[in-house]
This record gives sequence, C-alpha cells and structure tokens, in this order.
Amino acid sequence: MSPNVQGALLMMGSMAAFTINDALIKAAGAEMPLFQMVAMRGFLATVLVFLLARHLGALHLNFPRHDKWLVVIRCLAELSATFFFLTALLHMPLANVTAVLQALPLTVTLGAVLFFREQIGWRRVLAIVLGFAGMLLIVRPGPDGFSIYAIYALIAVASVTARDLITRRMSVHVPSLAVTLATSLTITASAGIATVATGWEPVPVGAGLMVASAAVFVLGGYLFSVMVMRVGEVGFVAPFRYSSLIWALGLGWLIFGEWPDTITMLGATLVVGAGLFTLFRERQTQPAE
Repeated sequence: MSPNVQGALLMMGSMAAFTINDALIKAAGAEMPLFQMVAMRGFLATVLVFLLARHLGALHLNFPRHDKWLVVIRCLAELSATFFFLTALLHMPLANVTAVLQALPLTVTLGAVLFFREQIGWRRVLAIVLGFAGMLLIVRPGPDGFSIYAIYALIAVASVTARDLITRRMSVHVPSLAVTLATSLTITASAGIATVATGWEPVPVGAGLMVASAAVFVLGGYLFSVMVMRVGEVGFVAPFRYSSLIWALGLGWLIFGEWPDTITMLGATLVVGAGLFTLFRERQTQPAE
C-alpha cells in the first residue's frame, strides 16, 4: 500500500477506536466521576501499552533531545484535549461534540500553513472559512443554543491540532509506542492526582466493564493517532477523520437515543464538505497551487 492509503486506513481505525471509547466513557459517566474513570482507564491502557512496547523492543529512549521535548509537549497537549473533550462529552450529545471535532482536518491544514509554510490557494482558504462557519452552526454562540461545554469542545480541537502538528515534527527514530506510553502515563498520573480532591466511589460492575473496554479502544486510538501523522500527506489523510461522525451518529442513536437537530446537521455537512473539498484540491493541483 502507498503511504497515503496506509495513513487513510490508520486514520479511520483511530477514529473508530476513539469514538467507541467515547461512547463507553459517556455511558459509564452516568455512574462514575470523570477523573476516576480516566485514572482507571489510563491504568489499564498503560499496562497494555507497556507490555506491547516491551514485547516489540520499543521502550528505548535513544532518540535526539529535540524529540524528547516534542514528546513532553505532545503529552501536555493530549492531556488538555482529554480533559476538555471528556468534560464536554459528558454534557453534550455524542454526535454534537464529535461534529465539533470534524473541524480538525481544517485546523491541521491551517496549522501546517502557518507553522510549516505549506502552500495552499484561495479555494482551500475559502473552504477553511466555510468549515469554520459550519462549526459555528454546531456550537451556536447565542443564548438559545450555546453552552460553556461548547467552548470546552473548541479548546479540545485546538489541543488536538497542536498534538498532531507536534507529532509531525518528530523524527522517524522515535518509536510510536514510546510516545503512546508517555501519553498514557501523563494522563493517568494527572487523573490520579485529581482524584485526591474529587475522591473515589464504588465501581458498579457494568460501568467497570465499560471502562475496561474503553481502555482497549483508547489504546488503539492513541497508537493509530501517532502512526497516522507520520505517514502520508496531511492534506490526503486528515479528511478521513470524518469517519468518526458516522460512528458517533450511529452509537449516539443506538445507545443514548440522540440525534442531532437540523442546524447541527447543516453545520456538520458544511465542515465535512469543506474538508472533502480541500482533499479534492490537494489531489488536483500542484503543491503551490
């Protein structure tokens, strides 16, 4: 397979894993505190990552100092994304908060232009603007449809954008599993510290099983999200994030009885359409357009 095809498959796998994880955490969140869930899920995921990394010989830190700092910064970006996204997830419909995240391909493309000096033309700039307009329809910054948790979702978008751009700056000498393990350790330790203030509650069997299952899926999501940003072209791979919306719509309807209203669907359509157009332009034009 070509690098672009590999990247597309990894992206779709990552989105499926993360969205299933989100649905499990949202369901378990009705019975358990957020930080307790994250700490439990993180502990299980960290153990699984460690065992896999040790088996594959990917635990070494023999890579440049520059990359080590990038790993640290990436972990902090992931920590921010986890807190703000999960807080929004527990208070917003699954499909709505996932629809906000569909702006990620646009923000990653814009970030690549601003920080990596990649060239795009006016058509893709217009597509990005329309995509952000669609995102505003989803979060609806007005008295009838807006909530503080929409801001949390937007902060999560910014955090994940930073995470993905940082990942692309890492050299090929950095093992993906080492990055995944560092990320999981950071989030688990932070959630564990937070539980000192929030306390622990008895774990219902059903909720406990959902958190354990979420650990497996979040492991796959973490690993694929590292691997995907290191193969293929950003302009080709990034739009495949939109597959998560299909998962979110289906799981939201099946598990929570949720379905987005017309305005939200219109906004999501604009965002998805804008991202697909940037993909089309990437395939049809020269790098400098």
